[in-house]
Amino acid sequence: MKRDRQSVNQRQLEVLSLIRQRQEILVSELCQIFNVSPMTIRRDIQFLEKQGKISRFHGGATIDLETMVSKDRVDVSLCRGWIAQYAAGLVQDGDCLLINGSNTALAMLDYLEGKHVIVYTNNGLAVGRNYPEGVDVCLLGGVLRADHILTGDLTLRNLMDIHADKAFLGCVGISPSGEILCGIPSELSVNETMISHSEKYFIMADHTKIGRSSPYASFLLEKKGCVITDGFAAVEVTDRLQDGDMEVVRVNDTYLNSGNS
Repeated sequence: MKRDRQSVNQRQLEVLSLIRQRQEILVSELCQIFNVSPMTIRRDIQFLEKQGKISRFHGGATIDLETMVSKDRVDVSLCRGWIAQYAAGLVQDGDCLLINGSNTALAMLDYLEGKHVIVYTNNGLAVGRNYPEGVDVCLLGGVLRADHILTGDLTLRNLMDIHADKAFLGCVGISPSGEILCGIPSELSVNETMISHSEKYFIMADHTKIGRSSPYASFLLEKKGCVITDGFAAVEVTDRLQDGDMEVVRVNDTYLNSGNS
């Protein structure tokens, strides 16, 4: 039985490889190549489709270029770079920004060349970084946690005196039901205050964070904002966000290079 399962797995990998090479192939061709029945090939194709690796059509299977770079192969750091670059394009000269403990949100500052902005953050990793000229960064203060995030009463008191144009926040995940999750209970109130003290807010979450189920607390969102993710995010979750009146932007390098950033 184990050997049979291994042979099936190997055939399915080879079927996927052929579809990726040709981008489209017929069931009849696959039957001849692997010397198996049409029913066997259809089962293989159905299995690969459920994994999100291919798409079926009547009599065959296909794959587009975006699907070809599947979730388990894509470089997550590259996706986070796309998100940071897109977010930087939303910033205008003279803006006041709020940024939470997210590394992706902090990375957007590297793309603010030529813009004069003031940034308030509770991310301790902001210390010692080199920023483009015109980007002034202020730490909010508070208790420094082991993960370099500042929280506590002092952080909140300092936030209460700030009204920002835009807030950029990371999160630990977005649940299948569309809840924005925060992994640090003490930072939840900081995040919610940043949202309430900004004209607009943006949640930055790569595809690995979309569709997570966890016991973490969720943001209380009294006003709707925008989720910036990448093109590999689960569509069923981003659709649910949009159904809840959240804007969703899915970015990749093609999107950025098309001038939409």
